Amino acid sequence: MKYFGVKIDENKLPKHVGIIMDGNGRWAMKRGLPRIFGHRAGVKTVKKIVETAAKIGIKCLSLYAFSTENWRRPQKEIQALFNLLRQYIKKEEKNLMKNNIKLVVSGDISKIDKKTSFALQNLVNKLKNNTGLIVNLCINYGGRQEIVSAVNKIISAGIKSVDEKKFEEFLYTKDLPELDLLIRTSGEQRISNFMLWQIAYTELYFTKTLWPDFTPEEFVLAIKDFQSRERRFGAV
Repeated sequence: MKYFGVKIDENKLPKHVGIIMDGNGRWAMKRGLPRIFGHRAGVKTVKKIVETAAKIGIKCLSLYAFSTENWRRPQKEIQALFNLLRQYIKKEEKNLMKNNIKLVVSGDISKIDKKTSFALQNLVNKLKNNTGLIVNLCINYGGRQEIVSAVNKIISAGIKSVDEKKFEEFLYTKDLPELDLLIRTSGEQRISNFMLWQIAYTELYFTKTLWPDFTPEEFVLAIKDFQSRERRFGAV
């Protein structure tokens, strides 16, 4: 099947794609604008990529929206980010329902403001019975935090010994497919504390494109690149 002129094999799609959406601030600065304008442009890209992933037939899309380290940013920018999230929830609820998209959240949302937390949980509940693309919004998420949280849950449950499969039952992503492909925009080539457990055999795709400029076409090209790789998982 062709999407945006790019032929991809629908039988070899990654089931789960993660995206580190990087470059909003730099996008704005290059245009002499405040950083919030970059975040606003980034939200428009989120909408396009979610729609494209659903159209192609991706099972799950994880979006790194706000990390545990992002609390170090100026308070004004943090507030603006959560305002944008609430606006997105309000504006896109009907489209998400119409497109049969299910929303889940990874991260400790008890730490975010109550207004945003309520709006987020309310939307999750409204979309919980949908059967199409799963959008996993990673908010106040960190890979190390997730692993430590899982360990503490295991200790609290009185479990003395676990294997990998058992350990994964305590992760945020326990009900999601294995992470097959991780995309990072903006030219940075690091993981930045994202899904440290899950990326053990994930294919990595780095692009210099800043997130607001990341198009559905480039998303499809990343899928095409994934399909060209030989995945051996440690075997010959």
